[in-house]
Amino acid sequence: MEYDAFDAGIELGGLRNRDDIRLLICYLLKSVDSPMTRQMLNEAMQEDGLANYFEVGQAIEELLKTANITADIMGEEEVISVTEKGREAAEMLQTSLPKTVREKAVNSAIRLITKARVERDNKIEVIKEENGGYTITFTLSDKNTQFMKLSVYVVDSLQLEQVKQNFINDPVKVYSTIITSLTV
Repeated sequence: MEYDAFDAGIELGGLRNRDDIRLLICYLLKSVDSPMTRQMLNEAMQEDGLANYFEVGQAIEELLKTANITADIMGEEEVISVTEKGREAAEMLQTSLPKTVREKAVNSAIRLITKARVERDNKIEVIKEENGGYTITFTLSDKNTQFMKLSVYVVDSLQLEQVKQNFINDPVKVYSTIITSLTV
């Protein structure tokens, strides 16, 4: 197999062929069956060193030109989806990509999509207090129900970032822990 892609940042077993990178993008979008932003696609491909950043960007442009993927505006963001043409190509050629590469890309994409949904559905509001600390308010909800609204005080920006990240990583765990503490 001929390597024609930049390999900077690519891990052992990553993709070094432009056709494979384009195919993986189509396969990824088909598998997650959800639109993704360019940034999410890039992160999914780079998280495990599967493809070079610049090669992914070029592959996205080529796939748009050939109508294998489409770009639309959703909310305020541009999102990319696979077309029927891209879906068919991915189905026919998916076995030419190593299984581990396919699995890593899909798992990474699912994590990114889930994180984006959590950030969209669960709000975090920060107020800087006069004494230098912060009041942070977490709202846990789904489309129809607000499950929790919790405000806590943190002393500095380091603690603020840690608390925010822990909530974003698993808001249901935070909610469950509070409910358990209050009911046991």
